[in-house]
Amino acid sequence: MVFSETSIAGYPLWIWRLRPGSDWGPSEQLHARLVENAVDIGAGELAPLCEAARRHRVVVVCGLNERDGRSSRSTLYNTVVIIGDQGEILNRHCKLMPINPERMVWGMGDASGLRVVETPAGRLSTLMCWENYMPLARYALYAQGVELYIAPIYDSGADWLGSLQHIAREGCCWVIGCGTVIEARDLPDDLPDRRQLYPDSD
Repeated sequence: MVFSETSIAGYPLWIWRLRPGSDWGPSEQLHARLVENAVDIGAGELAPLCEAARRHRVVVVCGLNERDGRSSRSTLYNTVVIIGDQGEILNRHCKLMPINPERMVWGMGDASGLRVVETPAGRLSTLMCWENYMPLARYALYAQGVELYIAPIYDSGADWLGSLQHIAREGCCWVIGCGTVIEARDLPDDLPDRRQLYPDSD
C-alpha cells in the first residue's frame, strides 16, 4: 500500500504561494499547525499505522511530515517510511535536499535511508519527489538491486510520468508513482488564509 509524499499532515503548498517576509503572519500560523500535526516516530506516533500493517499483513510505504523529537523538537523532515507486513519500520528516509521554498519548513536528510529492504513484495526502496531527478541517489538504489522502486510525489503530469518511465528503464525495475490524494476542498475551513491560498477550492 503506497501513500503520497507527506500524506500524513499534508504537503505545505502554502510555501509556494505566500511571500517570504511579506506574509509572515499566515506563514507563522500555518507552520505552527504543521509542526503540531507532524509525527514523532521515536515517540511511537506511527504505532497505529504499524499495527494496521501487521493486522492486515501488508507492506506500507507512507510519506509524512516528521518532527525531530530528540534534538530540537521542532525541526521537520519530509520523510517516507517502509513498514513491513509484521508491523516493523524497515526503513526511514528523509528527503535529502528539500527544494527552494521547502527549505523554509524541512531540514535536510542524512542519506542513511538510501537503502533497499527485503519485503514479501520484493526488494523495495523509495525516493521522494524531485529526489528522483538525482542520478547518484537513484544509482544508490539500483546498485543495491531494487526491484520495486516507489516514488511518492506532490507533482503530477506528463513530464513526471515520463520520468517514472525513464527510471524503470534505467534501473531495470518496477516503478510505482503516487501523487497527492487531498484536494483544496478537503482542507479545514479554519485554515489560516484559506481563501487566499486556495481561491478555487469551492
